[in-house]
Amino acid sequence: MNKKTKIIFFGTPEFAVPALQALLTEGYNFILVITQTDKPTGRKQALTPSPVKLEAQRLGLTVVEKLGAKEILAGGQSAFGGKIFAPDLGIVVAYGKIIPQKILDLFPLGVLNIHPSLLPKYRGPAPIQNAILNGDAETGVSIMQLDDKMDHGPILTQEKYSLTGQETYPDLSDKLSEIGAKLLIKILPAYLENKIELKPQDDSQATVIKMIERDDGLLDFNKSALVLERQIRAYAPWPGCFAEFIVKGKKIVIKIITARADDVGARRGAPAPVDNQPAIGQFSFNNGQLLIQCGHGALVIKKLQPEGKKEITAEEFINGYLK
Repeated sequence: MNKKTKIIFFGTPEFAVPALQALLTEGYNFILVITQTDKPTGRKQALTPSPVKLEAQRLGLTVVEKLGAKEILAGGQSAFGGKIFAPDLGIVVAYGKIIPQKILDLFPLGVLNIHPSLLPKYRGPAPIQNAILNGDAETGVSIMQLDDKMDHGPILTQEKYSLTGQETYPDLSDKLSEIGAKLLIKILPAYLENKIELKPQDDSQATVIKMIERDDGLLDFNKSALVLERQIRAYAPWPGCFAEFIVKGKKIVIKIITARADDVGARRGAPAPVDNQPAIGQFSFNNGQLLIQCGHGALVIKKLQPEGKKEITAEEFINGYLK
């Protein structure tokens, strides 16, 4: 194993941090970390560095934002901040942008990627959310070699992970991030010694998924409670799941933070709403529980957030809005 291999690491969100930390702990030679530009966050829209940038700075690594044509030189060299680097290997973990072929070509040993799905399933930008949305029994992590197509390159190795059906996006993202970091460390020595057989993906089995948008969080209560519960777990914390309700004669947008599906309740009869007229998409409370009737079953609400207000419990909502 050659730990003098010169590595450039591409990553942006928290998901990428464990891989960065693991590679450094194992003594690999980082010559550069590349991340996305600082983004405005919060109500004041203050520019905030990415988690990878913050961690790279803490670790004393050279880090730059973005990657443009000015940083690419002929002959397989890249120039950053006045320094000249001749990288051997690229590692990409949730960088956030497609890396063009002219940059992939700069790496004699190729560019490896940690992808949180069992490719070719869920090629695209939201594999973790889609595993939750679709109620999959398992998901996993793939270590692949990048080519010029999205999540298309050959596979080095994969590891499966069984799902309970209770995972939220943050929980599952953290778990797959840990698995991915450990799997990369496990496979990398053999890869650098050219002992790994790369396996092409079966394109006929590929599923391509789209980027998540804010409107994907809109709840349609004509769907089953189980489908909506998955949506709430998959889209936490962004874009979050929300709907417009009429509460005491006023329209109000409310975000549902946490909820569970009560499909059994649908079979034994709809919960009685406040006005005793069961209707899809209406709030009701029964035996101290806050419910919303769905096309099949009901959502039992745990936490929610009225527009412009702080997050509150179901009990606080009942006492403040429904009674």
